Amino acid sequence: MVRHSTICLVLGLGLGVSGCGFFPAQGPSASDVAQQAVSGDPEAGPRYLVADLTPATVAILKRVPNLTLAGRFGAHDGAPSPAIGIGDSVSVTVWEAASGGLFSSAAVNGVTAGSHSAAIPEQAVGRDGAITIPYAGRIRVAGLTPAQVEKTIVARLVGKAIEPQALVTVTKNLSNSVTVTGEVSNGAQVPLSARGERILDVIAAAGGLKAPVHDVFISLSRGSTTAKIPMQALLAHPRENIFVRPRDVVTVESQPQTFTAFGSTGRNELVKFDAAGITLEEAVAKAGGLQAEMANPEGVFLLRAEPAAIARALDPAYPIAPGAQTVNVVYRINLKDTATYFLARGFAVRNKDVIYVAAAPSAEFYKAMQLFAAISQPAMSGATMAVALCRSGKC
Repeated sequence: MVRHSTICLVLGLGLGVSGCGFFPAQGPSASDVAQQAVSGDPEAGPRYLVADLTPATVAILKRVPNLTLAGRFGAHDGAPSPAIGIGDSVSVTVWEAASGGLFSSAAVNGVTAGSHSAAIPEQAVGRDGAITIPYAGRIRVAGLTPAQVEKTIVARLVGKAIEPQALVTVTKNLSNSVTVTGEVSNGAQVPLSARGERILDVIAAAGGLKAPVHDVFISLSRGSTTAKIPMQALLAHPRENIFVRPRDVVTVESQPQTFTAFGSTGRNELVKFDAAGITLEEAVAKAGGLQAEMANPEGVFLLRAEPAAIARALDPAYPIAPGAQTVNVVYRINLKDTATYFLARGFAVRNKDVIYVAAAPSAEFYKAMQLFAAISQPAMSGATMAVALCRSGKC
C-alpha cells in the first residue's frame, strides 16, 4: 500500500509540473520576436524592423563609414609651418653693412669698430596682429612666418638703413599650441615646434594616459570638424598618427564599451569589450555561448538603433516616420546554419548593443524534468524505506 501511494504521488508531481506555462519564461520566444514587431495599433506602424543576418545584411552594414583621423583630416599633410600669432612675443635684431647708419654706431677715436646691429626689445604681437619697428613703422606679422617678417622689415628699411638685414625670433609661442585635455596626467596647451608634432607627441607631452589603453578613444577637433578613433587603432596604424595644427583640441576619453547579454546564454549581464571592437562571433563566446539544453540556436537576436538610411537599405518597404534619424532594428541570427558563423565574424558588435538568445521549445520540459528529479529523489528514498520496513514486518 505504501509503495503504491508513493509511486502515485511521484508520478502526479511529475505530470503536474510538466504542464506548459508552469515555469516563468526568460523572455520572448523566437516566434514572439517576429510577431511582436507588429503593433496592435494599425496606425502606429511596426514597432521595430526584423532583419535576418545574411551576406547582403553584412554588406549593407559595411557601408557605414568608419571615420578615421587620416581619412577625415588627411594622412599625407606635412607638419604645418609655424606662423606668428596674436599674443606671441617676438624679438627683432637689425644689422647694417657699415657703421654710422640707423642701427649702427660710429667708430670710437677711429680705433674701436662701431656696432653694426641693434636689438629691438621683445614685444608682444598686438590685437591688430602687428609689431613696431623703428623707422619701419607698424608691421603686420600675424599669420606670417619669421622668415616672411624678416623680408618685410628689410623691404621697409631699404633706402633708410645701410644694406639692412633682420633676424626675427619668436620668444613666447602662445598661438602655435594644441590643447590636450581629458584622461591625461597633465592637461595643458602644448606648444608646437618647427619640426612638427603628431598626436602621440602631444599626448606624451601632456603626461600620457591615465586610463587603460583598451578603454580610451582619441578625439581630434579642428575648427568645426571632429573625428574619433580608439587609442588601440592609433597605436596599431601609424598613418592615423597625423600631424596636429595650431588651435587643434585633442581629447582623451575613457569610454568602456559594453553589450548586454540576455536569455539562454552562459552569462546574463553587462559584458565589457575593448574599444578596438568585437565581432558577433566573439561577443557570443564572451557571453558564455549558448546553453546546451536551453538555448534555441535559431533564435539568437541582436538589438540596436540603426541610422534611418541603413534601415531603408535593409528593407526598402519598411515604413520610416518622417524626420526619424534612427530605427530600432532586430537582427535575427540562425546559429544552426554553419555559414552563419562566417557571417558573424564580419558583423561588428557596437557599444550598448543587446544580444538575446531565445529558449528552445523543449526548455520548459527540461526544467520540469529537473524539478521532477529534485522532488522525486526524497520521495523515492521514502518509498524505499517504507518497503524495507514492511518487509521487516513493521508496517
